[in-house]
Amino acid sequence: MVSLSESSTVEPLAAAPAKRGRSAALYLGIAAAVGALVTAAVSFAVLLGLTPLTPDANTTLLLIAINLGFILLLLGLIAAEGLRIYRSRQGARAASRLHVRIILMFSLVAAIPAILVAVIASVTLELGLDRWFEIRTKVIIYSSLSIADAYVQQNARSLQGTTESMAVRLDQARTLYNLDRYGFRDFMTRQAVLRGLADAELVREDGSVIMSAQMTEDIPLPRPEKAAMDIANRSEIAFKEIGGTNLVTAVYKLQEIPDAYLYTGALLDPEVLKARQIVRSNTDEYRSLEDNRGNTQLAFALLYLVVTLAIVLAAIWTGIAVADRLVRPIRQLIGAAGAVSTGNLDVSVPVRASDGDVGLLGDTFNQMTQQLKSQRDELIAAKDMIDERRRFTEAVLSGVSAGVIGVDAQGTVAMVNRSAEAMLGISARSAVAKNLSVVLPHVGRVFETGRKSGRPVYREQATFYRGGVERTFNIQITTEEGVNEADEHSYVVTVDDITDLMQAQRSMAWADVARRIAHEIKNPLTPIQLSAERIRRRFGKVIEQDRDIFDQCTDTIIRQVGDIGRMVDEFSAFARMPKPDIQLLDLREPLREASFLVEVARNEIAFERDFSNAPLMGRFDARLMGQAFGNVIKNAAEAIEAAERTHGQPGAIRVVARRSGRFIEVEVMDNGKGLPRDNRQRLLEPYMTTREKGTGLGLAIVKKIIEDHGGRLELHDAPADFHGGVGAMIRMILPAAQQAEKVADGAAETTKR
Repeated sequence: MVSLSESSTVEPLAAAPAKRGRSAALYLGIAAAVGALVTAAVSFAVLLGLTPLTPDANTTLLLIAINLGFILLLLGLIAAEGLRIYRSRQGARAASRLHVRIILMFSLVAAIPAILVAVIASVTLELGLDRWFEIRTKVIIYSSLSIADAYVQQNARSLQGTTESMAVRLDQARTLYNLDRYGFRDFMTRQAVLRGLADAELVREDGSVIMSAQMTEDIPLPRPEKAAMDIANRSEIAFKEIGGTNLVTAVYKLQEIPDAYLYTGALLDPEVLKARQIVRSNTDEYRSLEDNRGNTQLAFALLYLVVTLAIVLAAIWTGIAVADRLVRPIRQLIGAAGAVSTGNLDVSVPVRASDGDVGLLGDTFNQMTQQLKSQRDELIAAKDMIDERRRFTEAVLSGVSAGVIGVDAQGTVAMVNRSAEAMLGISARSAVAKNLSVVLPHVGRVFETGRKSGRPVYREQATFYRGGVERTFNIQITTEEGVNEADEHSYVVTVDDITDLMQAQRSMAWADVARRIAHEIKNPLTPIQLSAERIRRRFGKVIEQDRDIFDQCTDTIIRQVGDIGRMVDEFSAFARMPKPDIQLLDLREPLREASFLVEVARNEIAFERDFSNAPLMGRFDARLMGQAFGNVIKNAAEAIEAAERTHGQPGAIRVVARRSGRFIEVEVMDNGKGLPRDNRQRLLEPYMTTREKGTGLGLAIVKKIIEDHGGRLELHDAPADFHGGVGAMIRMILPAAQQAEKVADGAAETTKR
C-alpha cells in the first residue's frame, strides 16, 4: 500500500528544489516587508520634524522616491503571490478553489481595515493641512510681515527726507565749506544731531570720505556701494538697509559742492527689526511648507499605502499558511481519489490525529480502496480467463476456412471472421453493429428462415453474386441457448463456398460420362461407317431405281457417323486433358496467333488488340493456352453471328492483355448476343451451351486449362465503353512468372535503346 503524502498530492515528486526556492523567496519577502515598515516609520518621523533632517522639498521628494520603491517591491511580491495562486487555480490543483477562497478571505479581512485607516488618515491629514493653510492664518502671517516692512519703509522715507533737507542746508553753506572746513564740519554735525541721525559723512563718488560729523557715539558707516552712487548721480536718494544691524543709510548728491555726496545713517528700533526678522523667517518657512504641501500629502499617502500593502502581504502569507493547513487533508484525499481514478488502488491517505472529521473520511476512503482492490483483482482474474477463451475462440475461427458470422437476437452482426470477409467480400468494421439482412440480403433471408423454423440447426444453399461472379454457398444457422431460459438467443451463421466443389463434382461426373460415352459409342461407329461405305460401293451400281435417294441416305449415314466421331473425340479430349508442358512463355504470342486465325476466317468482324508493350511472361503450356484463347475468341465470333444486328452495325471483338500486380489479365470482349444473367456460371459446366449446334464443352475445356495453370475464368457483361455495354466479356486471370518483372524491365530497356 502506497501512502500518499503531501508532496505526492500537492506537488510533484521533484518539488524539493521548488520548496527550497519558495522558502528563500518567502524570507526575502519578509525582509522586504520589514524594510518597508522601518522606512515608513523613519519617513513619518522626518515629516513630523522629529529628526535633524528638515522636511523640505528635496527631503520630501527623496522620501517619496524611497517609499515608492518599497511600494513597487511590495506590489511585485503581492503580484507574485497572486500569480502563484492563479497558476495553482488554473493548474487544477486539488482543492485549489477552497485554497484560493481562504486566502482571499484572510486578505480582505486584513486589507479592508488597513485601507479604511489609510483613507481616514489621508482625510484627516488633508483637513489638518487645510486648517494650517487657511485664509486667516495666511492673513495673520502676511499682515505681521507687512507691518514690519511698513515700519522699515516709514523710517526709510523719513531718512530720505532728512537726508534731502540736510543736503539742501549743506548746499546753502557752500561758502563756509570753501572758507572754513572745520566750521563746516561743526555745521554738519549740528545738522545731523538736530535731525537725530546716527552719523553723517561727505564722501566722494569713489566712496572716500571728505569729512565726518563729530557724533557722540561713533557708529562707523560701511562704504557706499557703486550702485548707490549711481542712483545718487541721478539726483535720487539711494536707501540701503545694512544687514545684521539696525542701521539704515542714504546717499544724496550735493548740488552746490562739487564731487560731494551726503552719506547719512540712522538707527531703527532693534526689537521691531528682530520681530520683522522672525516674521520673515516664519513666513518663508510657511511659504516653503505651502509650496511643499502636495509632496507632503503624497509622502504621507505613500506611507499609509506602504503600511497597507505590508499588512495585505502579511495577510496573504498568513492566509496561505492557514489554507495549506486546512486544505492539506482535503487535497490529499482529492489526490488519492485522482490516483484511484487512474487505476492505482494501492494508494492510501495518511491520517493524522489533528485532522478531525476529515481524518474519519480518510479512514473510510482507505477501507474503500482496499475493497476495490480485492474486487478488481477478482475481476481481472475473471477477465484474463475470458480473454484466454476469447483468444482461443478467435484463433479457432480465424483458422477455419468457413465464414463465421455472430448474430444477436435482433439480427445485428456481432462478429465476422477473416474467412467470411474474404469469402463474402465484406469488411468486419463496416458490418458489425448492422443488421445481417442489410449487409448480406441473401444470407439474411436464410437467417430469418432458420430463426423462424425454431430448429437448433438449419441448413440451406443460396446462390448469389460475389465479386461479379455467381457463387453457391452452403449456409448453416446454429442457435445458441442462453444461460437462463429468459435470456435471448444468439446465432452463429456458418457460410461455406461450395461453388468449386459442385463444379468439380459436375466436371468429374461429366468426365466419367464422357469417358463412358466415348467408349460405348466409338466402338460401333467404325463398323457402321464401313458398312455404309461397302453398301454404297457394292450396291451403288446395281440400284437404278431411287438412286439419288440411295446415295443421299448412304452419304447422310457416313457424314453423321463422322460428326458423331468428332463429338466422341471431344468427349475423349475433355475426359483426358493432356498434362500441361509448362515453360516460360510470353502470353502475347498465343494471343496474337489465336486472334489472327479467327480474324482470317471471319474478316467481316473488326478486331481490336490492346497488348502490353512489355512482355507478359509466365509459365504456361503454349499449345493449351493457344487452344483456350482460340476457343474463347471463336465463341465470341459465333456470339456475334448469332446476335440480331441492326442494319450497318458491324461485329467487333476486342482482345486486351495487361499486367496487374502479380497476375496477367486477358479480356476478350464482343458485341454479340451476350451471356444470360441467371445461372451464368453453369455455362462453365460441360454440355451447357446457349447455341443450337454447340456441344457445351468449349468453355469447360477453357476453364480446365486456365485452372490447370493456376488461374481462374470469369464471365461478365461487356463494359459500358465497349459499344454501349452490349455483348459479353470473358476475363482470364493467370499468374505471372516471378522473373517476369526482370524480363519486362530488360525488354523495356531494349525498347529504349
